[in-house]
Amino acid sequence: MNSTDIQQFYARHMQLLDGGAAEAWAGTFTPDAEFKAPSMTEPVRGRDGIAAGARAAVEGRAAAGETHRHWVTMTTARDTGVGIETVSYVQILATPRGGAPRVELSCVMRDRLVRRDGELLVAERHITRDDRPAH
Repeated sequence: MNSTDIQQFYARHMQLLDGGAAEAWAGTFTPDAEFKAPSMTEPVRGRDGIAAGARAAVEGRAAAGETHRHWVTMTTARDTGVGIETVSYVQILATPRGGAPRVELSCVMRDRLVRRDGELLVAERHITRDDRPAH
């Protein structure tokens, strides 16, 4: 486990999402990945569902005239033998066209990363928001 590899993975991963590359971003998940967030009634499973959610988010930001930047910080990593468990703080900075940036959201992101063909991929993601009780 190399912390630089993990940092570089998250930098590329979030830059894809923030840049509107929903399909490429979904490609950084395993084909059977699970994504769970408080805004979802059920976890999303698989790249197709993850890509659809990312496309909707990209379209929503474009319609709102906002740019979002996901800041992944304070990442810890632990090799479990079946993957790398990471815990990160994530802040989403939203900047409207012509306006001042604001913190849109602060949350904790818990991932299980796996290596496939030499590349890190997200196998499981669970997000909890700081402004809501954890469930």
